[in-house]
Amino acid sequence: MKKIAIFPGSFDPFTRGHHDIVMRSLKLFDEVVIGIGYNSTKKNRYFDIDLMVSKIEEVYLHTPEVKVVVYNELTSTLAKRLEAGFLVRGLRNTTDFEYENTISQMNRYLNEDLETVFLITSPEFAAISSTVIREVHRYGGNVTDYLPYAL
Repeated sequence: MKKIAIFPGSFDPFTRGHHDIVMRSLKLFDEVVIGIGYNSTKKNRYFDIDLMVSKIEEVYLHTPEVKVVVYNELTSTLAKRLEAGFLVRGLRNTTDFEYENTISQMNRYLNEDLETVFLITSPEFAAISSTVIREVHRYGGNVTDYLPYAL
């Protein structure tokens, strides 16, 4: 059976830290689906979702094991629909763990066949956050070194 993992997030924007998690996930899974979800707690995206999809697809153009989907449903429901048995999440620090642990427990409750796999962020990417990158970009700062594609 094919091991399919979903890497869910808003990816606003998709960073080199996210890319690192995807590439490391490919050592564990046959297919990694980058799921760009609509987060009900975030009212508006900074980067257009279609732009993010095209930029992410560009990064993985020659990596057919990586797919990109946009979804507006529970992640556990998406996993059932795609027959994915795993969720991948990157952890930068203990604050991330506390937040992600709660979500993983709920996902497991909603889909008992779904396992969450946590990968510790590589040290060189631990300080990268989409929130900080958005702020730097918003005020004209250079974010090139933090993204795996050109804006």
